[in-house]
Amino acid sequence: MEWRASHILVKDRSLADDLLKRSKKGGNFAALAKEFSTCPSKNKGGDLGWFGPGKMVGQFEEACKRMSVGSYSNVVQTQFGFHVIKLTGRR
Repeated sequence: MEWRASHILVKDRSLADDLLKRSKKGGNFAALAKEFSTCPSKNKGGDLGWFGPGKMVGQFEEACKRMSVGSYSNVVQTQFGFHVIKLTGRR
């Protein structure tokens, strides 16, 4: 199984919560990623491309496994910060 996801990575939990709410209310996820994310993927609207098992940190991968395509995760905390994840593909 492989997944494709976009994410927004921030250092602040409350900002991550706010970005999740904005995304779920129809906010432009790619634009929010470009504006707020601290990950280099922000230049691609948060797109991380395709990845398989073991390629992402455990908490991130587990969240992707539970998601359906087009859905948003709850805020996921990893050693890098707080992620808002949008699953964009599964194959």
